[in-house]
Amino acid sequence: MKAANKQLLQQVYAEISRGNVQPLLDSLADDVEWTIIGSTALSGTSRGKQEVIDKPLKPLRARLADGPVVFEPERFIAEGEYVVMQAQGRATARSGKPYNNTYCIVCRIVDGKVKQMIDYVDTELITSALGA
Repeated sequence: MKAANKQLLQQVYAEISRGNVQPLLDSLADDVEWTIIGSTALSGTSRGKQEVIDKPLKPLRARLADGPVVFEPERFIAEGEYVVMQAQGRATARSGKPYNNTYCIVCRIVDGKVKQMIDYVDTELITSALGA
């Protein structure tokens, strides 16, 4: 199970980096909870697949110039239902500012579906680069 969960997260972020968000959406449980830490406009907890799309994903995409956040994973750590990914991300904001964030994402995967995600990121960078 640990290996399958780790592989799922690896594949999802590899596809996101190519601009394909569909594998992420397909992997989300209907009752997923996704939290972005801090007090930015993108921060907070979204509950349910549609709220995840509407609250963090669409507003983030709207603040980025053409192209996705390209993730460069440093490590994946799996234990039980949890997979942790440490990564660097590179993108450009619509303002032209670089949006190169550091990520630590804690993901709970149950029966092949993402039930919970917590994004630990540089929130100051979200505000300064994305105006969020």
